[in-house]
Amino acid sequence: MNLNVTTADWYAVAPLAIVAGTGLLVLLADLFARTHVNRYAAIVLAALGIAVAMADCAAAYGHDYAAFGGAFIVGGFGVVFQEIVLIAALGSVVLYGAIGNPDRVGGAIALMLWSASGAMLMSGAGSLMTIFLGIELLSLALYCLCGLADRPTARESAFKYLILSSVASGFMLYGMALLFGASGSVALTDLTNPALATNPLLWIGAGLFLVGISFKLSLVPFHAWSPDVYEGAPLPVTAFMSVATKAGTLAIFARFIYAALPSGVAERLLLPVWIVAAISMIAGNVGMLAQHDLKRLLAYSGIAQVGYILAALAGGTALGMRYAIFYLAAYTFMNLGAFAVAALLSDDGEQGSRLANYRGLAQKSPLAAAMMTFFLLALAGLPPTAGFLGKILILSTSVTTGYAWLGFALIAGTAISLYAYAKVIRAMYERNEHAHTHEAHPFVPLAWASAIVCVVIVIALTFYPLTPSNVLPLVR
Repeated sequence: MNLNVTTADWYAVAPLAIVAGTGLLVLLADLFARTHVNRYAAIVLAALGIAVAMADCAAAYGHDYAAFGGAFIVGGFGVVFQEIVLIAALGSVVLYGAIGNPDRVGGAIALMLWSASGAMLMSGAGSLMTIFLGIELLSLALYCLCGLADRPTARESAFKYLILSSVASGFMLYGMALLFGASGSVALTDLTNPALATNPLLWIGAGLFLVGISFKLSLVPFHAWSPDVYEGAPLPVTAFMSVATKAGTLAIFARFIYAALPSGVAERLLLPVWIVAAISMIAGNVGMLAQHDLKRLLAYSGIAQVGYILAALAGGTALGMRYAIFYLAAYTFMNLGAFAVAALLSDDGEQGSRLANYRGLAQKSPLAAAMMTFFLLALAGLPPTAGFLGKILILSTSVTTGYAWLGFALIAGTAISLYAYAKVIRAMYERNEHAHTHEAHPFVPLAWASAIVCVVIVIALTFYPLTPSNVLPLVR
C-alpha cells in the first residue's frame, strides 16, 4: 500500500486524538488535584475534551475522505457512530459524580476515554488492521474498568470478559487472516472483487469474522458473558459498555456487509446472522423475566435491542441504515437515562442496581420513579416514545425488504418485554410501608442532570425523528 500521509489525514483522526489526549490530561490532573476535588476535576476535564471532540467530529459530516490510504474513512456514516460513542462516554463519565472512590475516578475516566477512542476508530475503520486495532483498544481498557469495583463480582466480571473476549478476538483474527489470504490485502475495498465470490477462503474467513462480531454484539448464542460482566462492572462502566461497544461493533458490521462483500455473497452469507438476530430478540426478552438486578436486566434488554437494529440492516437498503441509526441513537439515550436514575439511588454500594430497592420508590422520589418508568416504557417500545417509533420504522423496512419474519420476531420479543419492564414499574408504584427503598444519594446533581437531559432528548426524538442522510458506509 502506497501511504502518503498528509495534513488532511491527521485532521481526520483529530477527534480520536483529542479524546485520547484528554485521558492523559485527566491522569495528570488526578496527580496534582486535592483529594476532595479530583473527582470533579477529572469529570470537568473529560466533559470538556469530549465536547471539543464532538464539535470537531461534527465538522467532518458530509466531507467523505479516506485517510491513511483508506485505513480510516471520514464521512457521514463514521461521524454519526463516533458521535454516539462520544455521547455514551459523556453520559457515563458524569455518573462518576455519584459513584466511585475519589482516588480512582481519574484513572477510571482516563481508561474510559481511551476505550472510547478505540470505539471511534472502529467507527471509521476501512481496513482489517484498523478494525482489530480499534477492537483491542476498546477492549483492553474495558478489561481494567470492569474490575475496578471493590467486590469479588467485579474481578470475576473482568476475568470472564478478558477470557471470552480474547477467544472471540481469536476467531475474528483468524477470519481476517483468511480474508487477507483471499484478497491479498488488508483493505476492505479489495474484498469487493467479484472474482472472490467463489473463493472458499472468503466464505470461511467472513464466517469466522462474523462469529467475532456476534460475540461483541452479545448475540445468541454468544451472549452468556454479557449479564455477568454487566452485573460485576461498576455502574458507569456498564452504562458505557451498553452503548459504546454496540455502536463501534455495529459500525464495523454495517461497513462490512454494505460495502466490503462481493456482489451475490451477502444474501447467503448473512442469513445465519439474521436468524441469530431473530433468536436474540426472543431470548434476550425472555432472559429479562427472571432478573433481580437492573444491570443484568438491561444486559438482556441490550441483547434483544441489537436484534432489532440488525433487523433494520437485513435488507441492505439506505433507508434501513437510517432507521438502524435512529433506533441506536434513541436506545443510547434511553439506556443512559435508566443508568442515570440508578445512579441517583446509589453510592459506592450501587444500591440502585438492585431491583428490590425500587419497591415503593414513587413514595420517596416521584420524579426518579417517573423518569425510570419513562425509560422502561421507551425500551419496551410503547407509544408515544422514540422506542415505539423506532420499532415501527424497523418493522416497515423489514416487511418491504422481504424479511417480514424478522418483523414478527420483533413483535413477539416486544410483547414478552412488556411483562419484564412492567414488573419493575409496578414495584416502584406499590404502596408498602415496610418496603426497603434506598434513599436518594444526597450528592448527585450530575446524575439528575443526565437523567433529565435524556428524558428531553428521547421526547424530542419521538416528535422529530432525526434520520440523517449521507450515512451509507464507504470503503473507498
